This record gives sequence, structure tokens and C-alpha cells, in this order.
Amino acid sequence: MVYHFGMTVIYIALAASVATFIGGSFALKFRDKLHLILGFSAGAVAGVALFDLLPEAIDLGTPYHSASTVALFIALGFFGYLILDRLILLHTHEEDDEVNAPRGFFGALTLSTHSLLDGVAIGIGFQASVTVGLVVAAAVLTHDFSDGINTVNLILRNGGSWRNAFRWLLADAAAPILGAASTLFFRIPESVIGLVLAVFVGSFLYLSASDLIPESHHRHPRALTTIMTLLGAVVLYIVVNLAA
Repeated sequence: MVYHFGMTVIYIALAASVATFIGGSFALKFRDKLHLILGFSAGAVAGVALFDLLPEAIDLGTPYHSASTVALFIALGFFGYLILDRLILLHTHEEDDEVNAPRGFFGALTLSTHSLLDGVAIGIGFQASVTVGLVVAAAVLTHDFSDGINTVNLILRNGGSWRNAFRWLLADAAAPILGAASTLFFRIPESVIGLVLAVFVGSFLYLSASDLIPESHHRHPRALTTIMTLLGAVVLYIVVNLAA
């Protein structure tokens, strides 16, 4: 049973790795068509946070903690991600003319670290339940695609070579597997797992609102990308309810 659980987590993390690699490959070839996929990803990630992780965090957390404590950990996830994001200058925009190699390096490093944490999120989700694990995996798959895109763009936009961008893409793609594998060696106590899921709620909401949505709208008409964002949220709502 443990073996079966472990292999399921690794297989899903491997799928996340493939999604990251495909996203980066798209960035190298079809850059002008990516805003629709990024828009869908934004809605899907927000949908997972609101329709699945948030109810699970409340259900699993409130038997041990107050509702305000669960809300506090959601805030910690949101603002903690914001602090990490701003400290290392992860967000850059295409209109910036200044080439900044360290910014590209640290941005790609952070995205790879984020992918590592995505793998951890998959493993922890499965520790909560198979349903939570599968839905978290769906969210990870959608935004790991955009992580691959952003990893390549950050390196190339800041003066890096195509070869260097490809190396970072490989590192980013390997990270979810390592993160998921790490969760096979520890288990989150039942009294804590609700709070951990609450942190993921906050971080997923920040990721959707501050990264994916702006990237999907950047230099593109907003009507169709907005429709794709709403579609992503609706699809995840349907998936969550079918899985329940």
C-alpha cells in the first residue's frame, strides 16, 4: 500500500515535470499564443484554492484550531509568498529595457524552488486524501506549464543564452519530482495538515492574482484571456465537485 501510494505521487510529479518542460518548449517557439493558456491557468489555480483547498483546510483544521487561526495561515501563505517574490525580484515585465543577468538567475532559481514546493504540495495533498492530492496535482500541472514558460523568458529576457535557458528549464522540470519524493520520508500530523493546506490556499491565490493573470493580459486584448480565466475556474469547480 505504501509502495502504491509512493509510486502514484512520483508518477504525478513526473507529469508535473513534463508540463514544465512543455511550457518552456512552447516559450521557445510559440510565445505570442501563450496568453490564452496562461489565462486558463490563472483561473484553474485560483479555482483549486477557492473550491478545493479552502474547504479542505477548514474541514481538517477547525477540529483542532479556530477559524481565525486557519485564516491567519491563509494570510501567511499569501503574504509570505509576496515577500519572497519581491525580495528576489521574480516579477519582471517585457517592456523593461534593462538587462539584468542576476535577476534572470535568481528568477529562474526561484521558479525552480517553487516547482520543488509544488512537488511537496502534491505529496502533502495525498497525505490529506486521494481526492485532495489529485486536485492539487491538477492545479500544479496547469501552473507548472507557465513556470516553464517564465523560466525560459526570465533567462532570455535578461541576456542569457538559449543553452543556459534550456539548462534552467531542465532544473525546473526535475524539481517537482524531488519535492514529491521528499514527502515519502515524512508525514504531516493530522492536527497540522489543515494549516499546511491553508498556507497553500494563500500562496495559490497570490500566484494566480499577481503572476498568472498579469502575464496572461500583458500586451494582449483582455476579453478573450478573461474568458479563459473564468473557464479555468469553472472547469476546476466541475472537477472538484465530480471528485467529491
